[in-house]
Amino acid sequence: MNQERPWLSSYPAGVPADIDLEQFPSIVSVLESSFDQFRDKPAFSNLGKVLSYADIDRLSRQFAAYLLGELKLKKGDRVAIMMPNCLQYPIATFGILRAGLVVVNHNPLYTARELRHQLQDSGAKAIVVLDNFGHTLQQVLADTDVKHVIATGLGDMLGFPKGAIVNFMLKHVKKMVPDYSIPSAIRFNDALTLGQRHTLPEVVIEPGDIAFLQYTGGTTGVAKGAVLTHRNLVANMQQASAWIGTNMEMGKEIIITAIPLYHIFALTANGLVFMKFGGMNYLITNPRDMPGFVKELSKVKFSAITGVNTLFNGLLNTPGFDKLDFSHLKLTLGGAMAVQRAVADRWKKVTGVTLVEAYGLTETSPAACINPLDLAEYNGAIGLPISSTDACVKDEDGRQLPMGEVGELCIKGPQVMKGYWQRPEETANVIDAEGWLHTGDMAKMDEKGYFYIVDRKKDMILVSGFNVYPNEVEDVIASMPGVLEVAAVGVPDEKSGEAVKVVIVKKDPALTADQVKAHARENLTGYKHPKYVEFRTELPKTNVGKILRRELRDAPPGGA
Repeated sequence: MNQERPWLSSYPAGVPADIDLEQFPSIVSVLESSFDQFRDKPAFSNLGKVLSYADIDRLSRQFAAYLLGELKLKKGDRVAIMMPNCLQYPIATFGILRAGLVVVNHNPLYTARELRHQLQDSGAKAIVVLDNFGHTLQQVLADTDVKHVIATGLGDMLGFPKGAIVNFMLKHVKKMVPDYSIPSAIRFNDALTLGQRHTLPEVVIEPGDIAFLQYTGGTTGVAKGAVLTHRNLVANMQQASAWIGTNMEMGKEIIITAIPLYHIFALTANGLVFMKFGGMNYLITNPRDMPGFVKELSKVKFSAITGVNTLFNGLLNTPGFDKLDFSHLKLTLGGAMAVQRAVADRWKKVTGVTLVEAYGLTETSPAACINPLDLAEYNGAIGLPISSTDACVKDEDGRQLPMGEVGELCIKGPQVMKGYWQRPEETANVIDAEGWLHTGDMAKMDEKGYFYIVDRKKDMILVSGFNVYPNEVEDVIASMPGVLEVAAVGVPDEKSGEAVKVVIVKKDPALTADQVKAHARENLTGYKHPKYVEFRTELPKTNVGKILRRELRDAPPGGA
């Protein structure tokens, strides 16, 4: 067995080779088990307000009853969520799942174009949206199947008078809530009240039922919905729990959740794993406000934190962070983009805790490999395949390569998605006949079973842990009348790991970099904006006319 899975001999003590897939048939059974076990324990905290497991149980049940009893949604219907980290997020998400419906997560910063595509593609019947983003939804609502809009203000769950003050400040003082008009929208708190009129029926949820449509890009540039079943998410929760559980005390942990819960990393690693442990998710709504973030951290004895490299780097460079109390910190998990050695070394020096790198994809719910928690220091590897997971490296012809050779990293396990929503061809492109998911990352394995990412097969750009697909950026820039040709590539960036650079051949000699950037701002969410704009007389191409992005990547990051 170890010959096939050499990583098992490197497993930390207490981590099983395989997990129990049958313990929980669905995410709902995990939640209900935690609601019973940890009723009086704090479950979520945000902006000074704490909700217990009993509160989350009651409120998510009311929301589920509203969706089924009042809106008459049917099992399998999709419900979209467009919110940052706030108390409404877990209530809505767990309510949707308890009703046997499917959660479709949306980044709240999406432009109208991006939101329209995903709502149309998923066929969502309802959406829960924070008021700050209602103006974006208003622009596209008529083009979608969405019949029900549930809107909420950031302060709505904070109680009186604090909630009213927060909502007033955001709208009238900070001007962070643009005006919008969706006359049919119902308020989130009213939906909860209406839900009390209905009894939540017994909803049978099978392991193979869809839990989330989690959108991710593709080499085509069109965002595709990864179909993640209850079994996928439960499996990954069990895998991650087995990996970190030897360190954790049930009902006592506090995890800092700064990555948005709509991102698959936080959804599983923070939301589900720490719900299972009876821990408290301490939600950070705006982690970009680093001084505010550090102030929040000073208020709480946190034992775990997840993040991306840019987040850890930002904290380390914020005054006051090094003065925090790290005596309770046991786990720092970095994922969604490569952790840089300099950041990991400094994190260890400041906090005394190793920054453990993990590797995953939306398509693997997300964790596939994690480094042992008892790692003495940063090792540059993405870790070992976790319990019940197989990994291998394949060549272009699909043959498995021996140790040390570089090929495409392939993953197999119960956390691998069912496929892409209504895209059988795209699914067949990434999941082969033997069930291996082809990740598009080039990797090698050492003799101890550790995997190392060498390069990316895809041309994907990774900005602060978010995927940016060159084709999408190119399509938007190419729509400008003054652009003849455009190529988008990722270039190294100290702050975000990579930044987007566009290289343009002009049609209109008067076209400026500022015009290009302004057009991008209108049509693309922030992390997809080109940081650099370079103009050339021609683009390097193959003999068949395919743009050689690699040549552009290797050129110095010039441009405006």
